[in-house]
Amino acid sequence: MIVPKRICIYPKDVQNITGRKEKTARRLLNKIKNKLGKSKEGFITVQEFCQFTGIPEDEVTGFLID
Repeated sequence: MIVPKRICIYPKDVQNITGRKEKTARRLLNKIKNKLGKSKEGFITVQEFCQFTGIPEDEVTGFLID
């Protein structure tokens, strides 16, 4: 069975990518959610994160924690 790549990004991922602390990572994800009109419980995809930050998707996927 092939396990698909994860498509959602979490605060810990943002911490690894940006080197920022957890609170700052959460703020960034909340800022993206607000901009996209998502609820607090909504998920942010890797693609949405990359569009917002301008970081290439192939670089981000290398930092994702399983």
